[in-house]
Amino acid sequence: MQSYINRIVRAAKLDVNLYEEVEADKGAMGQAMGVVVLSSIAAGIGSIGTIGAKGIIIGAVTALIAWYVWAYITYFVGAKILPEPQTKADHGELLRTIGFSSSPGLIRVLAIIPGLTGIIFLITSIWMLIAMVIAVRQALDYQSTLRAIGVCIIGWVIQAIILMILFAVLGGGYSKPI
Repeated sequence: MQSYINRIVRAAKLDVNLYEEVEADKGAMGQAMGVVVLSSIAAGIGSIGTIGAKGIIIGAVTALIAWYVWAYITYFVGAKILPEPQTKADHGELLRTIGFSSSPGLIRVLAIIPGLTGIIFLITSIWMLIAMVIAVRQALDYQSTLRAIGVCIIGWVIQAIILMILFAVLGGGYSKPI
């Protein structure tokens, strides 16, 4: 358990060696998934004042789906469309590194403190984005941080489009009461 907590802390500290470590450790998939779930639960607790307790469960399920989709899109874009000559990666490597890039999200639990919700979510979102770029750069063996940023942006846009389409198809739009 101590090594798991240590990994979470190192990921939040943006330790490049941690991302290399979990990229190579096929046994870390459960840990990466755990970080995603814990981070989404922290976000749900932090936003109880605005969305209620249902956000914890909905957030955890949504986070797991988004994590998987994001990692697959990132793998496809980064390893198949925009690889560097030394890029060698598989979907699992991206799932593990991106999962650990959710580590800063654990701090979102502090957003339950009245008046701090917005600033906590802003800070952790930026922190998680930086961790994601590092995770992608390491998993895809990129020399260029700019390429990793580009892959993250492209992946985010594709994921946003997919989620908007799913939201529209599944009836997630707003409707006025009759």
